[in-house]
Amino acid sequence: MIIEPKIRSNICINAHPIGCAKETYNQIEYVKAQKAKRGIKTYKEGGKGPKTVLVLGCSTGYGLASRIAAAFEYGADTIGVSFEKVGTETKSGTPGWYNNMAFDKKAKEAGLKSVTLNGDAYSHEMRAQVIEEIKKMGGKIDLLVYSLASPVRTDPDTKVMYKSVIKPQGKSYGGNCLDIIEEKLTTMSAEPANAEEVANTVKVMGGADWKIWIKALTDAGVLSDGFCTLAYSYIGPELSHPIYRDGTIGEAKKDLEATARELDKQLKSSVNGRAYVSENKGLVTRSSAVIPIISLYLAVLFKVMKAKGLHEGCIEQMERLFAERLYTGADSQMQDIPVDSENRIRIDDWELRDDVQAEAEKAMASVNESNLHDWCDLEGYKHDFLVTNGFDVAGVDYSKDVARMDVIE
Repeated sequence: MIIEPKIRSNICINAHPIGCAKETYNQIEYVKAQKAKRGIKTYKEGGKGPKTVLVLGCSTGYGLASRIAAAFEYGADTIGVSFEKVGTETKSGTPGWYNNMAFDKKAKEAGLKSVTLNGDAYSHEMRAQVIEEIKKMGGKIDLLVYSLASPVRTDPDTKVMYKSVIKPQGKSYGGNCLDIIEEKLTTMSAEPANAEEVANTVKVMGGADWKIWIKALTDAGVLSDGFCTLAYSYIGPELSHPIYRDGTIGEAKKDLEATARELDKQLKSSVNGRAYVSENKGLVTRSSAVIPIISLYLAVLFKVMKAKGLHEGCIEQMERLFAERLYTGADSQMQDIPVDSENRIRIDDWELRDDVQAEAEKAMASVNESNLHDWCDLEGYKHDFLVTNGFDVAGVDYSKDVARMDVIE
């Protein structure tokens, strides 16, 4: 069958297995090149970086990029958890299912231990399964990356399901959005959230589940001395704060940051460990396409940052996070990590540079439907939008028949 992207309401609802695998391989090759360029040694080569890493939300975006950096730049054995729709012979699986298959294939070829678990990371059953795998793999983990981004979460004790919403607080918020397929502007608005919606969003996207994971792993005795854990967040430009930083998601992210500070104190006393939130750069995701203003801002931002030679995708961001924030000591040992006044790692530093934001603000004030190409990186945004689902990947022949949807070759 010939597979073409199926796009509904600015969301791609299918995936190309060969394209997903190829893009995963591309990211792996990038970090291998960076390893050689930076002279990084794996622990098997005498380095002191991570030996065993757990990634929750390992299949796409920053989670996948983190797992790739840990494995193929630092030589870490990895356990990944994500919740994927499995492909069948004739029906597409989720992009993450193909990405995970591709990662495991290359990890095996490189002689790295790799265990990928498909299931609900919010459940106690998955925690027990992960702990069992950690013990099989060597007994302890050095790093936990918490990169879950589900819109719903079921409390493992009460079995109550909570749903998150992307809404402002206090008053409505709206503005222009980018319809990348039609290459035109649309308008979108969101009504303010009520108190229950805010509380539910914090339940889903805040720090509650991260805290449960750390307690379970601590109680099981599977955290190494000097263990570190990271969760990912986003601050973004002031123009997006009403819908993001000051909206429902922002409340959840503030809870996540407060949780990081709490966990940091606990881990320091228990395993000489540490916990951080890493504030990352804005990138094309499923949610960014349906948040007022964000899609247009990202298309503008990409043009500005590319002109300055500062643009990064997920893999460039995570490689820089690992190499220039986390493992900067002798032989890639983790040492003092640079943080801001809120104890947050800032890898969004290039996006929020004064000169970048000044040009982005000028573009946002000037852009209209007749000059989109002048102010926006439409091709770059569209490419990133499609690549997430395995389309528009260089080197893939999309006119070629795909015999089965349950394999990547």
